[in-house]
Amino acid sequence: MPEKRIESFDVKRLEILDEEGSVDKTLMPALSGEEIKSIYEMMLLSRAFDERALSLQREGRLGTYASIRGQEAAQVASAFAAEKSDWIFPSFRETGVQIALGYPIYMLFQYWSGDERGMKCPDGLNVFPICVPVGTHLPHAVGAAIAMKIRKEKKAAIAYFGDGATSKGDFHEAFNLAGVFSAPAVFICQNNQYAISVPLSRQTASSTLAQKAIAYGFTGLQVDGNDVFAVYKAAREAMEKAKQGGGPSFIECFTYRLADHTTADDSTRYRPVEEVEKWRGRDPVKRLRLYMEKEGLFSEEFQRHLEEKVQKTIEEAFRKMEEIGHPPLSGMFAYTFKKPSPMEAQQMKEFLSDGGG
Repeated sequence: MPEKRIESFDVKRLEILDEEGSVDKTLMPALSGEEIKSIYEMMLLSRAFDERALSLQREGRLGTYASIRGQEAAQVASAFAAEKSDWIFPSFRETGVQIALGYPIYMLFQYWSGDERGMKCPDGLNVFPICVPVGTHLPHAVGAAIAMKIRKEKKAAIAYFGDGATSKGDFHEAFNLAGVFSAPAVFICQNNQYAISVPLSRQTASSTLAQKAIAYGFTGLQVDGNDVFAVYKAAREAMEKAKQGGGPSFIECFTYRLADHTTADDSTRYRPVEEVEKWRGRDPVKRLRLYMEKEGLFSEEFQRHLEEKVQKTIEEAFRKMEEIGHPPLSGMFAYTFKKPSPMEAQQMKEFLSDGGG
């Protein structure tokens, strides 16, 4: 029998900035010229980090890395809508979110080099460690949101994940819990249309991911994930709603992963070249630049200055990471238990006597 898809939920996609750099002024969020320039700078910085990380991984100086190329708008614009007091729960593909929030870039290099000290969040930021298991951090975000509600704090828990996570049990448990307890949580899905090699059509029979929120009793919204203004507007309104007691929201950012799933993947095996090139033409960085040109916020001199600044920032961060050096190997025993078990104590003794650091 032919497949039959039910499309009974009317979820419209929010779009403000088109691919030619024009905007719908009736929907445009209140952002100053300087704020727009700041978003653009963060997008360039995120892309520069991404490019450097890919190069370093190929040189064997970083471990497996998940690129964010093509998803900068969804990440930077949503992070720009958050406040320092909000709690952020990232998955493994949120470098742009972390950079936009002010997470030290040298610590991100640390993490991707295999040094777990890179995830020791600095004071003044509320960013949880990167979650590699797909979707397992979503219940944690809801738990934190419920705690904020109990404490009567005007904060939101913001969880990031990909389309593949919507097929996991943790996703549904988190959504159900958030809906029942009206938790001040904002769920942001970067629907880049492939969970490694599995296309969205094999993840769900729903016409959108956003409509999944309806079953759990709260709002689901789909936005153009390559449109910085649509993402910012949706995220800002959802965060304000959460802090005012309006409960959770789910934002599906419809975007595309231009690079491989990670550096351990070869997406040419399962994605048509024509599809990738089509989305390359929808580059979120280029789209914002076109808008800035029309509004007199852009010049070649501004671009050159920004590129020099961004490259200097990335190089300084990488040098700082290298100067820190590797952690002692004995550290693998230090944080397993409050008090080492007899077996662990024996293993540590043998390891150190054999010359382990």
